[in-house]
Amino acid sequence: MWIYEKKLERPMRVSRPDVAFAKLVITQYGGPDGELSASLRYLNQRYSMPTGQAKALLTDIGTEELAHMEMIATLVYKLTEGADPCDFQKAGWGGQYTQHDHGMFWTDANGVPWTAKYIACLGDPITDLTEDMAAEQKARTTYEHLIEQTCDPLVKDSLRFLWEREVVHFQRFGEMLNDVQGFMCEHKWTGEDMKKG
Repeated sequence: MWIYEKKLERPMRVSRPDVAFAKLVITQYGGPDGELSASLRYLNQRYSMPTGQAKALLTDIGTEELAHMEMIATLVYKLTEGADPCDFQKAGWGGQYTQHDHGMFWTDANGVPWTAKYIACLGDPITDLTEDMAAEQKARTTYEHLIEQTCDPLVKDSLRFLWEREVVHFQRFGEMLNDVQGFMCEHKWTGEDMKKG
């Protein structure tokens, strides 16, 4: 199903470590609008889509979101590289060091652990694709907030790439929503059709 290349979709670069900013970026790893939530949402919703094209799109974007989660993890790691317990404490992120040291854990910027409540799947293609568009917009906005909070040009560049992908995903989901609505109208498709096979 997937071919894994042992490289990031795009290199994540930083000018210097910044534990305080890493504490903010972690939200795109395990926060409500982060990459883990997006990947699980899309890879789960694909099963209730009425067309092969819609299933393929959700598989493709869901897989790409896994790659983005890997990129965020790399960025956080680079932002904390060489940091000691005092650096974490000064950044207000002592709890991270206490429980995970430099290890990654899915939380938001406030340390709230990831929960399945962050994702939705109602089994209705129109509802789920509309939810996906909203999810991409929330992630886009979060990336904008992060970009505004760093002065590091390399980090800004890394975050801009991820921001651009949110915009593209939003556009693809909008196009697919139109296609799926047309298909459902043309075929008078309902959720009962899915159960019939």
